[in-house]
Amino acid sequence: MGYYNRSTKEIAFNEIPANVINSIRAYIEKHTLGDILAKPVMCVVSTSEKIKKGLFGGGPGPKLLIQTAILTDHWLILADNVDQNALYIKSMQLRDIMVEDYEKSSFHAMIPDTGMNISGQFTDASDLGTIFLPLGRDAAGEKFKSALIEAAQAAKK
Repeated sequence: MGYYNRSTKEIAFNEIPANVINSIRAYIEKHTLGDILAKPVMCVVSTSEKIKKGLFGGGPGPKLLIQTAILTDHWLILADNVDQNALYIKSMQLRDIMVEDYEKSSFHAMIPDTGMNISGQFTDASDLGTIFLPLGRDAAGEKFKSALIEAAQAAKK
């Protein structure tokens, strides 16, 4: 495994913490995205805790990342809480992205990890980009991977 222990838990939409959903709603309003939360398909919370290795604590990156991911019928919305600081929100329309299981990517041989590579157009970016969505190698993580792949493929039809 890479630098993190990752675990994923499926939650109901109404179980998303108030501070997270309020930040997401403010982001949606700022970008005038409309009612994109109307049809949630699956919601997960992915927790990534840095593995302490050696003198300097395991390499670059945050000590703790808690990411809430909301998959709807047409959108993927991510809320990152890095080291208990401010929330960072990202969104993308499923029709505008490509998703890949990280464990099937060429990078996995160099840096073993679990999650999804997501490439394409993000709501608040003018250029195409790529992000890593960390997920645990557990039932909820695997279920979310499958749901995201299927939803992204269906959105392109």
